[in-house]
Amino acid sequence: MGVPDLGDGIFLKGQNGRAAILIHGLTGTPNEMKCLGIALNKKGYTVVCPRLKNHGAPLDVLKDTTWEDFYQSVKEAYMKVKDDHEFIVVSGLSMGALLALLLADEFPEKIKGVSCLSPTLFYDGWNTPWYNFLLPIAIYSPLGYFFYHKEDPPYGVKNKQMQERLHSYYSTAAIDNTEKIAEYGYPFFPVVLLCQLKALVRHLSGRLKNITVPVQLVQAKDDDISSAKNSQFIYDGVGSKTKEMVMLYDSYHCVTADQERKTVTSRVEEFFEKIHNGAAK
Repeated sequence: MGVPDLGDGIFLKGQNGRAAILIHGLTGTPNEMKCLGIALNKKGYTVVCPRLKNHGAPLDVLKDTTWEDFYQSVKEAYMKVKDDHEFIVVSGLSMGALLALLLADEFPEKIKGVSCLSPTLFYDGWNTPWYNFLLPIAIYSPLGYFFYHKEDPPYGVKNKQMQERLHSYYSTAAIDNTEKIAEYGYPFFPVVLLCQLKALVRHLSGRLKNITVPVQLVQAKDDDISSAKNSQFIYDGVGSKTKEMVMLYDSYHCVTADQERKTVTSRVEEFFEKIHNGAAK
């Protein structure tokens, strides 16, 4: 198999005949999944993490992107590995977790399991903006197209050094500056993209019961963006016989890069290994 064309996403060739598709979050970057990707590759997995459609482009381009466009990026990554790997698993962070579930729903014969990391169906974490109740008005009015939310501390991470590094960039970033987006993600969030997230959630919610592959849910108890209710909603909704919930107690939203990233990596690895060995069906 040649090197898939994934833009500036992550591709790591494996040796054990298995593949892992990793999916970053909305306005995020493949860097969010790098630690997990490297660990899985060391176990022999071929790892692909595409940069979702228009991520890295100016905000005026990104905000015109649909959830179907984001999902198409994931499907293209799947198409690159499906013929050469019989065992394929998927893991996604935040919105990426929802796209991972959609992939399992569409290709149940090939996708063997899904690990959802900080799944985000609704923003209800403790750092949700106080004006959150006004967002429906902003979303569904013509003005919503021009609204942006600037990211505030702690930026989804509890690790103080990482917070400081992000703050040095986010606090001074201009809305039209794309210089470090590939590394840190967007410091501004286009409110209109919440329309796309809501549409994705509506679509997925109606299909959860059809998902029967093993599903893992990993979420921080003190997630600043999306509470554990998000994981519980998926846990209760999927038709999977095998499903597990993993709670973290020293992390915020971006669990793949925060204080307990090694714990996250090991739990995801163990879950996928259990599926491969037939202990989880």
